[in-house]
Amino acid sequence: MATATKAKKTATPARKSASAKPASRAAVKPPVKPASRAAVKPPVKPAGQPAPKAAAQPAPAPKPDKPKKAKLVRDSFTIPKAEYAVLAQLKLRAAQSGTPAKKSELLRAGLKVLAGMEDAAFLAALRAVPALKTGRPAGS
Repeated sequence: MATATKAKKTATPARKSASAKPASRAAVKPPVKPASRAAVKPPVKPAGQPAPKAAAQPAPAPKPDKPKKAKLVRDSFTIPKAEYAVLAQLKLRAAQSGTPAKKSELLRAGLKVLAGMEDAAFLAALRAVPALKTGRPAGS
C-alpha cells in the first residue's frame, strides 16, 4: 500500500505543477479579431418581420466604358540591309524632331500612309519594292 500512496503522491504534484506554471509565450495565442466589419454577420430578425428596403440609397452612376485594347500580333519578316538602314535613319530623324519613335511605330506609320493612298499611287509604290525570297537568310 505504501507504493500505491507514493505513486499517487508523485502523480498529483506533477499535475499541479503543470497547471501552476504560467504557459509559455509560444503557447499563448492572441484573441482573434474579425478581418473587417463586412465579415461580421448582422443579427438575424424574426421571420414575421419584413426586411427593410434599400430604397433610401441612390443607384450608383454607370461607369464610362473603357475602349478595349487592340490585340497585338507578333510577327517576323525579312528585310534587306539597305531598307533596315533606312529604318535607323528614320528613327534618328524622328528623335531629332523631338518625337522619338520605335521601329514598329515607323512601320505602322508607313502602313497608314499606304492605306491612305489612291490605288494608282499604292500600286506604283508596291511595284518599286522588289520581291524577296521568303524565309530566313542563309548566312547572317
